[in-house]
Amino acid sequence: MKNTSRDILLGLTVGDALGVPYEFLRRERMDVYPATDMTGYGAHHQPAGTWSDDSSLALCLAEMLTGDYDLRNLANRFINWYDYAYWSAHGHVFDVGIATSGAIHSLKSVTDPTLAGGRDEYSNGNGSLMRILPLLPYIKDKGTQERFEIVRAVSSLTHAHIRSVLACFIYMEYAIEIAKGTDKLEALSKIRKVIPDICVKNNVNNTELYKYHKVLALKVEDYDVAPIENEGRANISGSGYVLSTLEAAIWCLITTADYESCVLTAVNLGEDTDTTACVAGGLAGLLYGYQSIPKKWLEVLARRADIEALADKLQNKYYGR
Repeated sequence: MKNTSRDILLGLTVGDALGVPYEFLRRERMDVYPATDMTGYGAHHQPAGTWSDDSSLALCLAEMLTGDYDLRNLANRFINWYDYAYWSAHGHVFDVGIATSGAIHSLKSVTDPTLAGGRDEYSNGNGSLMRILPLLPYIKDKGTQERFEIVRAVSSLTHAHIRSVLACFIYMEYAIEIAKGTDKLEALSKIRKVIPDICVKNNVNNTELYKYHKVLALKVEDYDVAPIENEGRANISGSGYVLSTLEAAIWCLITTADYESCVLTAVNLGEDTDTTACVAGGLAGLLYGYQSIPKKWLEVLARRADIEALADKLQNKYYGR
């Protein structure tokens, strides 16, 4: 029986761990010395199989969802991770984004957790996109509008600007289709029919919607632009900007044929290698199944048994045994 929760959690954590040693390296360097396997040390001097804050916060979300949906509970888990290394790979926090750090400090004092995340245009790093995928079991059977509202709320704990919210929503809609068994290109076609309508319904500014013209195949007046599936690698960025990460993750999935090549392609884009591979790896896990992840990578994955136990608990709650 398919274990969607393992697909998600192992897919994203392995991708994250694969990218950790290469974080901040430029593409020119990756082109000369590409990542070809799971390795250790490098950028953060961590042993092979170590995942970062990306996975820690995703695992906090997954764990919250094994109980009641409770954003204060989730906020407290984020705080415990930041202050006490809860759900960290090796008992210490070695990497955290500026916006996420600031938002977690705010979570300690705000009454409503959704008010903690940054709302200005410069608060659009990939810090909510990297952790959003474990929402899938909880929202998969809800209506589109309710899914949007939940994704907005969960993103807003750290990233409340509509650009980050929209990236998370597009990603989740795509993931839902992939989890259903929809072909990866057909899944893109399906969400392209849904996203603009939900944006109109929620008064999302067209300027923000059109930021995602490559993913959504929107025609831009007086500008010849390729949809993401036809884009070349030179026009795919590995930066930590939420738009770039979403584009890169979907591009990596579409242009490769298995889990291993998808996440290695993501890492070899350079820059924010752990997050790009985490976001792409979650999709690849859903598409190919966690059994497709190289065994030698799983064998060194930090806290693998804990991750699998959490995944199974999530699976049992939302999909049954």
